[in-house]
Amino acid sequence: MTLRRHFSLLLAAAGVTLTAGLPVQAQPTGAAASAPVKLRVFAGGSNQRPDLMRRLFDQYSKANPHVTIEIETGGATSELQRQYLSTVLNAKDPAIDLYLIDIVNPAQYFSAGWLEPLNAWFGDSAAAMKPYLPVYAQSNIVNGQIAAMPAFADAMFMFYRRDLLDKHKIAEPRTWDELTAAARKVQQAEGNPNLQGLSIQGAPIEGAVCTFLLPYWSQGKDLADANGRLTMDRPAAAAGLKQWLSMVDAGVIKRNVAEVKTPDTVNEFKAGQVVFAINWSWAWDRFKDDADSQVKGRVGVMPLPAMAGGRSATCIGGWQWALSAFSRHKAEAAKLVRHLTTRDASKFLAIEGAMLPTYLENYTDADVTRNVPWFADASRVVIAGRSRPQHRDYGQVSDAIRTSTSAVLARTRSPEDGVADIESRLRRVMR
Repeated sequence: MTLRRHFSLLLAAAGVTLTAGLPVQAQPTGAAASAPVKLRVFAGGSNQRPDLMRRLFDQYSKANPHVTIEIETGGATSELQRQYLSTVLNAKDPAIDLYLIDIVNPAQYFSAGWLEPLNAWFGDSAAAMKPYLPVYAQSNIVNGQIAAMPAFADAMFMFYRRDLLDKHKIAEPRTWDELTAAARKVQQAEGNPNLQGLSIQGAPIEGAVCTFLLPYWSQGKDLADANGRLTMDRPAAAAGLKQWLSMVDAGVIKRNVAEVKTPDTVNEFKAGQVVFAINWSWAWDRFKDDADSQVKGRVGVMPLPAMAGGRSATCIGGWQWALSAFSRHKAEAAKLVRHLTTRDASKFLAIEGAMLPTYLENYTDADVTRNVPWFADASRVVIAGRSRPQHRDYGQVSDAIRTSTSAVLARTRSPEDGVADIESRLRRVMR
């Protein structure tokens, strides 16, 4: 079996498809003529909006008619995409030039030697990241070099029923204890036994990593230092997990929270069964646009509450453009990355796809807020965004946190034992 045939089977298993690029257009003549170049780009799955990326590619090809751009798409989840890309890159396959990768992956892929440093085209690392949200200096600079450039952002938001808080004269809660009191007040006043106070993700999925980190970070704690070494504060970590359990006991979070996945939260909030819900930015369009949404025009967005005495923090997601170390067209691919990571490209994705900007000023841009009004509220959330731990073995880091967090929420382990297990496993990885 050929290598490409092997990858084709992997693509099929992950739901990845190939999309042909534009036909090669007539080339300019004379001294300005350039040799034809065909670039192949992995543009993620449907949530990464390859249809909009196609339009950005077409803009580039129009200005650079010697460049043809083909797309590979697929992988319904970050985990499936990571599995496919790890296989392709580990094999040093040169067929794909650019990759759209999750924010947690630059350190892993760059440390493995799979990504080409972008400094030759973007200059000094700190200066290159300065125009973007602060989190990207942490996630995209690895060993002092640019491992990837920001494509579009994502973040966990606290969505809430604005109509219910207005009806019962409740201000946006600033702490988890205040949210518990607010949710109980609404639940009791509404008299609906199926109305949840708060929905979070407790199943052993990637979202549970953020479920662990949100209350931990809000206590001013870091999981690792600047060199990637573990700095876990066990009492603070246990306190965060106990906060969730106390909300279960208060009837605010449902008892089978350890089974809740990201789409469950979206669907239950959309059905009008939840007062507060933590989820990623793409959920907004589901609440606003889906035909079966019962909450259209009734949803607010606010910063996530903090532990008592702490400060709000949220989990930043999003996607980065990375240049394959094995590409045969690095210079042309890097030029395409520059086109894809401008403020204008970020603005285009925000207006056309409600994709969170990587530039802070785009959140208050008049054209953006006219098309996506809630982005004006989103800016105060993303500015407090933090990245999950950046590590070359992120898969092991994620597995340790999400499985133990889910076990604690299922009450098969105590918070103290769950935290001890996370620390033990991370200490072996984050050395």
